[in-house]
Amino acid sequence: MDIEIVLEPDIPPAQLAEIAVAAENYGIRALWASNFWAHWDGFISLVPAALATKTIELGVLAISPWEMHPLKIANAISSLNELSEGRSMVAIGAGGGMLAAMGKPLNPKKQRIVRAVREAIELVQSVASGERHSAYEGEIFQLTRPHHLKWIQHRPARIYACSTEDQMLRMGARVADSLQMSDATLRMLPAAMESIKTGLAKRDAPADDFRIDNFWAWHIKKDREVAMYEARRELIFRGSMLPPFTLHHFLDEDEEKLVIDQWNAIAKAFWTRSGVIEGVPEPLVEKLVAELSSVGTLDDIDYQIERFKKFEAGGLTDIAIRLFDDPMDGLKMIGERVVPEFS
Repeated sequence: MDIEIVLEPDIPPAQLAEIAVAAENYGIRALWASNFWAHWDGFISLVPAALATKTIELGVLAISPWEMHPLKIANAISSLNELSEGRSMVAIGAGGGMLAAMGKPLNPKKQRIVRAVREAIELVQSVASGERHSAYEGEIFQLTRPHHLKWIQHRPARIYACSTEDQMLRMGARVADSLQMSDATLRMLPAAMESIKTGLAKRDAPADDFRIDNFWAWHIKKDREVAMYEARRELIFRGSMLPPFTLHHFLDEDEEKLVIDQWNAIAKAFWTRSGVIEGVPEPLVEKLVAELSSVGTLDDIDYQIERFKKFEAGGLTDIAIRLFDDPMDGLKMIGERVVPEFS
């Protein structure tokens, strides 16, 4: 299993490039720039990193076809891919915070999310291939003219599907170049892998270097209280915490109901940057962050390595470790302690 890192969206491009160089030197396979609604543009912020590195793959995570038409996604990632000499990738998903900020919250039934993301992936793959293709006539997205990006000289950018739920996993495995899951826990992994295998079996052609990736939050600090503050603050964004909730795999009914009822309090801990979660007992908060992320001190890294090895045994080819405050400190821990265990 290879190690990747995911960075905060507010990191300036020059600093991001420094982190990318350090990550490359540690043997990190890939670096993802986060796509949020009021921060640096992910494609642009990766340009200095593309010019400063040689081997590390560089990606934007994640972008929705409702915020940026698939044609423009294809043009953007192909441009970055040429600058990086064939080392770029983009993860396409339904979207969330960006769409809400645009006044376009998701409506799964109305927007037919699985089909829309599938069409977006197909259209981006077609354009980013650099080959001449006829118009794309999807039910949701169209490209009315033939397309041929003659300037593409390197292997096409890798197009990921952001998939965690069953239907999205099957679709992504069937049509995308690779998969990016979000906060899938070890208890969730067996069912997810079954869905992925079903999708892979339905591909038109065998997958070439198909990556099965999982986004995972890293809150390991020298001080436990600092680690717990960061984990509490960011808890609302762990996949199982977002509707439709998937908490039943590790909480009993009463615990699950309490957490869902206090969802706004968990969100408030992030928006106020307080890390204070009102109405949820601290033992339950600790249970949540321990199940849904890596949290603790330097003494807990060996435990996290064993957890990652179980992810690998369960079928992951990569784990994308999300760094938060002081990303270079987190990268140093991962580069020195984690990467050597998976080389």
